[in-house]
Amino acid sequence: MFLSQCGRRCGLAEQVREAKLRSVVGELGQVVRHSMFIDGRFADFDADTVGVENPANEEIVAQVPDGAAAHADAAVDAAHRALGSWSARPAIERARLVLKLAEAVRVDATRLAALITTEQGKPISQARGEVDAAVTFLCHAAEEARRISGDIVASDNKSEEIQIRRHPYGVVVALTAWNYPLALAARKIGPSLVAGNTVVLLGHEITPLSGLAIAELADKVGFPPGVLNVLTGKGPVVGQRLVEHPDTSLITMTGSTRAGKEIFRAAANRIKVVRLELGGKAPLIVMEDADIDAAVSAAVAARFANCGQICTCNERMYLHRGIADQFLEKFVSAARALSIGDPMEDCDLGPKVSKAEVTKVAEIIQRSIDEGATVHLAGGPLADGTHHKGHWMSPTVLEVSDNGNAAMQEEVFGPVATAMRVENFDQAIDFANDTSFGLSAYLFTASHRRLMEAPNRLNFGELYLNRSNGEAVQGFHTGWGLSGVGGEDGAYGFDGYLRKQTTYMNWA
Repeated sequence: MFLSQCGRRCGLAEQVREAKLRSVVGELGQVVRHSMFIDGRFADFDADTVGVENPANEEIVAQVPDGAAAHADAAVDAAHRALGSWSARPAIERARLVLKLAEAVRVDATRLAALITTEQGKPISQARGEVDAAVTFLCHAAEEARRISGDIVASDNKSEEIQIRRHPYGVVVALTAWNYPLALAARKIGPSLVAGNTVVLLGHEITPLSGLAIAELADKVGFPPGVLNVLTGKGPVVGQRLVEHPDTSLITMTGSTRAGKEIFRAAANRIKVVRLELGGKAPLIVMEDADIDAAVSAAVAARFANCGQICTCNERMYLHRGIADQFLEKFVSAARALSIGDPMEDCDLGPKVSKAEVTKVAEIIQRSIDEGATVHLAGGPLADGTHHKGHWMSPTVLEVSDNGNAAMQEEVFGPVATAMRVENFDQAIDFANDTSFGLSAYLFTASHRRLMEAPNRLNFGELYLNRSNGEAVQGFHTGWGLSGVGGEDGAYGFDGYLRKQTTYMNWA
């Protein structure tokens, strides 16, 4: 869903890049001040501001409010007041407004893609793909309006029937990660609103501009005040208050496993419904009968798109000993050929999102080497020449002989690929399942038997068999174990925004 094809070269004209940047932050060098969106209006709600950094050059491109608990309270109050009239609307009317929002996003795609690249760093073609994904999420949610259904069940009693209905939860708190700030917001906003909930969205503090852009478009197409509110600020301050607020009913969050645990704890006192899409440590298994070229192409795309900052990324490769040398030679060659540069010029790899992320990934690389990893491609932080400003990393390829190596057990979330040789399919499965995460897994094989066995033997919520990643909106994106609870997309994901009510209807 989110991925664009890797392999396009840098080379858009400089004036085109500057025009795109001006569309986001005004005249070059001008820092735009933004406001939060609460109860149908953008206003300065008496808050300090914090800068939004362009990870490609470390320039501050915008100032946003550093929200406080009081702002969370105001947004929840507005959402709670709007809930009654919004949920009373026919679902198809709610869906029509969501479709208008989808069309507004589509029309504004050029500006939104540039905004994503400016605040997050992904190459512009991948940012365009993210905008397309946001449109798809909103449209698919709207299509569910006429599919909200219930059941009539036979009763044990005479003159009675059992009716089961679906109702909105109420005020939904939507917390999004920095790697796909626009698409993840749309993924949560669409089904929440069509189901009849109202929403308070808090984008990640590193990438707050995409959420504010959605608020701007929602206001433009005519959403009633309070139905969608968008805040900025820190998760431990604004996010925690939203989770703990007595008038919020459902928390949907995409982010790190660490943050997910904190949300679970904060929601426990009021036994709130929590949907969490968290970290991953996806294994990619390549067997001796696989199409090696196809496997290499998929593995490169699944590892290095968005600079490796995707929860379903290829995090660890298990290669059958019979094809390991051939695979690694081709994989390393492809990784070495990836271009790194100004993401507005559409290279293969843009910058990492922050300095802290570069430091974290570099530390994992070093620990992995210290623990015995062999270096096939020495990448890591870049800080010279054209990369003297920004948060840059080049691809690293490691090979280990111990499945307990740091790079095989910890989520890297960066341009680092780690391989390990296996003797057979059973060993590959055992090593793949040796993790606390359970989001995604890959298998490349020509064996129909292995493909049929994989769903029963791989302990992950999402499997990619003989293909790269990129989930479909009609599927169900769900993690097991430390990768989360609940899920998103499709009929199952939409149903997660509705609660059930049972009525025993007796007419005697």
